[in-house]
Amino acid sequence: MHTLYLIPTPIGNLEDITVRALRLLREVRLIAAEDTRHSRILLDHYQISTPMISYHEHNKLMRLEHLREALAQGDVALISDAGMPTISDPGYELVRAALAFGAKVVPLPGANAALTALAASGLPTDAFLFVGFPPRRPAKLRAFFAQYAALRATLICYESPNRLVETLRAMHEVFGERQAVVALELTKLFESFARAPLSALIAQFEATPPRGEATVLVAGAPESQEARWTSAQVRAALREQLAAGVKRSLAAKRIAAQANWDRAEVYALDENAEDDDDAL
Repeated sequence: MHTLYLIPTPIGNLEDITVRALRLLREVRLIAAEDTRHSRILLDHYQISTPMISYHEHNKLMRLEHLREALAQGDVALISDAGMPTISDPGYELVRAALAFGAKVVPLPGANAALTALAASGLPTDAFLFVGFPPRRPAKLRAFFAQYAALRATLICYESPNRLVETLRAMHEVFGERQAVVALELTKLFESFARAPLSALIAQFEATPPRGEATVLVAGAPESQEARWTSAQVRAALREQLAAGVKRSLAAKRIAAQANWDRAEVYALDENAEDDDDAL
């Protein structure tokens, strides 16, 4: 077996790619690309003619045998449309399969929207958590963020422009008024950073709808804030657990450990009651 290279590609500016990445893209036997039409723009720009095969969310399992055969004959590169493969992009299953095949997996450093935004955000960078794309269903948004309410680290996620305001509202409801940053169009001509409390960002993007993919960063819970969740946060988490089929007793135990509540309090809580902002 040969080597599977994980090669980051530019998140906007075509110059944001390393010399090593360009060399390997020329040398490998095959490039597995999330969207071959999109990747062709980059390869043509650098006059790279290496054969490509599509590898995306809808065919990633069907492609494994083909890529195993390719790795038996030579090196393969995995690229996504933008940024680091496997990070909110396809590739996890291929990495697992390549390791099982006995292939070597070599990652290259390079462009990544989450780290690029964090570095310039002005928020603490000593500890952070990247959570990818939040759930699409509004009912699950609050429960999703509730599990991170007591986290001291900076929280980072990706969001589409048409869902940004809804996500900011959910963050504000769960976290309260925290400092946040929205980075748009990173490395592109109209790159922008909006740095403000969550309520101000909501008002800004309600008045002027955003364009381009967003990276959203929110400051962690302040040290002075008690780790105990509010009743609204606990209800949201309880609803999600019960909806997923978890027994109430087990759900209460799990949530109590995270929320700094007594398990009996969580068990007795009416998850269908109106949410409020006061911890019991």
